[in-house]
Amino acid sequence: MTDHPREVEETMATEEPMAAEEPDIAPAADPISLRGATATLGGRPVLRGIDLTVRRGELVALLGANGSGKSTAVRSIVGQVPLSGGELALFGTPRRRFRDWARIGYVPQRTTAASGVPATVREVVSAGRLARRRFGPPRKADRAAVQRALELVGMADRARDPVSALSGGQHQRVLIARALAGEPELLIMDEPMAGVDLASQEILAGTLREQVAAGATVLLVLHELGPLEPLIDRAVVLRDGCVVHDGPPPEAVGQHALPGHDHVHPHAAPDAEPIRTGLLT
Repeated sequence: MTDHPREVEETMATEEPMAAEEPDIAPAADPISLRGATATLGGRPVLRGIDLTVRRGELVALLGANGSGKSTAVRSIVGQVPLSGGELALFGTPRRRFRDWARIGYVPQRTTAASGVPATVREVVSAGRLARRRFGPPRKADRAAVQRALELVGMADRARDPVSALSGGQHQRVLIARALAGEPELLIMDEPMAGVDLASQEILAGTLREQVAAGATVLLVLHELGPLEPLIDRAVVLRDGCVVHDGPPPEAVGQHALPGHDHVHPHAAPDAEPIRTGLLT
């Protein structure tokens, strides 16, 4: 027997509406995930099983004395030093299968923008767009990205100058602009403050502040925090190829920032060996 239409309506009205199913959205993968990483150079162990995670939107400083493994760690991340053990994933993809290098910008340690071939500042910075476009003349978006990168590092007024005419700090700013021109999601910089004057350091700090505000992730190798200290979310301290601290940046000001100052981090065990902070030489 068919239900009366009014009874059907009343029944439907009393039924609770079904909750809409929420989409199953997987969390975004960490830009860098290094687990148990080991590496050797010249037969000598340099990394001794380090763990390092850099999450999206973080600015992480990698600190440590000379020879602690800082530069080797970042060079292993960008593929310049092969790992002898452990696992590395970039944006959730194992390193051996990662191909999307346009998502990563890299500023190497102690190099210059000049080479044997004459080039202008704009030409060097424009090279940072190569991973973003196919062969052919630059597009409007390429030119705009290069101009913005030059402005970010305060070198727009030197765009037509030969890089051979620049100072050391200006060379570094051009290399940083080259990395920024690619609009990377992850920016890795190996000692960007080395040999750079205070004015250039402050420009770099302002540049990184804008990048982080725009959602970029940054990993920096540093000897001292300097003007970047207020921007740093986490500090990872290496000693002899091992992670000895991963947490808030160590406070190192005044006499505490002098070479040779030993500092026991408040999170360390009472009998822990002091961590050398400040100017890590």
